[in-house]
Order: sequence, then C-alpha cells, then structure tokens
Amino acid sequence: MGLLRAIQSIFHDDWCKKCKTPMEVRARKLYTLPTTVGNYCAHKDAAYYKQNLRPVADRSQILPGIYACEVIAYRCPECGHSAVKLLIYLPVRDQNQQEDVYLFENGEMDDFLRRS
Repeated sequence: MGLLRAIQSIFHDDWCKKCKTPMEVRARKLYTLPTTVGNYCAHKDAAYYKQNLRPVADRSQILPGIYACEVIAYRCPECGHSAVKLLIYLPVRDQNQQEDVYLFENGEMDDFLRRS
C-alpha cells in the first residue's frame, strides 16, 4: 500500500511529499496580479508574488484583461507539512485561461498568508 501512495503522491501536488497522505485545504484566496493581457511573464520566485498580489473578494472584482492568482494553502493532517499552490490565470468570460501553476513547499509563502 505504501508504494501505491508514493506513486499517487507524484501525480497529486495536493498530497504530502513527506508521508504521501492527501492534504487538507487550509485556505483558498483570490488575488490579482499587476499584469495585463500580452504582458504576462512567468515568475518562479515567491518574493514577486508576496510583493505584487492584491486581494479581491470575488471574481467579479477582477477587471477585464487583468491576471488573477488563486492561492491555495494545504496542510497534511498526518505530519503537519504545509504547501502553497499558486494558480495563475486570465479570466475570460466564464473560463480561466491558465498560465502557470507553482507549488511552494518550504514555507516561502507562510509570512504572506499570515499577513493577509
């Protein structure tokens, strides 16, 4: 059974990389980025997001042509390991044109989540 969990955790970024257990969602928040259509540039550094993410209450507050970022914080119920996933997309009508997905597992976004 341990081998099966290890294989599943490779394909599920919401599974704990330490103990191979499905993680629980602690928080889910929506933000905007200071990027417009045609100007998107990928950033892999957590510092960029901590400096530039601006909170919004819901999708209706995102102006047309502005990129959005959904921040999902996970925590493992078994070992306590945490991770933060960033889903970056452009809202177009009722669809999301996904640009990038980043997973931070070493506490890079923890101070940002505590502040917001």
